[in-house]
Amino acid sequence: MNGNQPAAARRPESGPCPITPVIDLVFGRWTTPVLWVLNHHGRMRFTELQKLLPDCTPKVLTQRLRQLEHDGLVTRSYYAEMPPRVEYESTELARTLIPVFNALAEWSQQHMDKVLAAREANQDR
Repeated sequence: MNGNQPAAARRPESGPCPITPVIDLVFGRWTTPVLWVLNHHGRMRFTELQKLLPDCTPKVLTQRLRQLEHDGLVTRSYYAEMPPRVEYESTELARTLIPVFNALAEWSQQHMDKVLAAREANQDR
């Protein structure tokens, strides 16, 4: 990799695991639920997102949306109306994650009961 590239243009280092940068990008706190909602419900206003993610504070939701926009996974559309309207939508890049999310949802349905049983069996250790 070229060390003379600007920091923003360099690919994040993955170390021994090649999916580490993706995990950091997509699976941060509240990032996955925001992307899931936008991928499954389409374009939404902030208040609509808040209703579907009631445990996420407005401050954290705002931070997540800004980071996702910065990373190219969400677009923000501003409409100069009275009152002003802002809508968020997943990008084409974000929609490429749908099969990944669906595979994880399927894995969860098939295996989470085993994980929960293992946790219960090992809680005294």
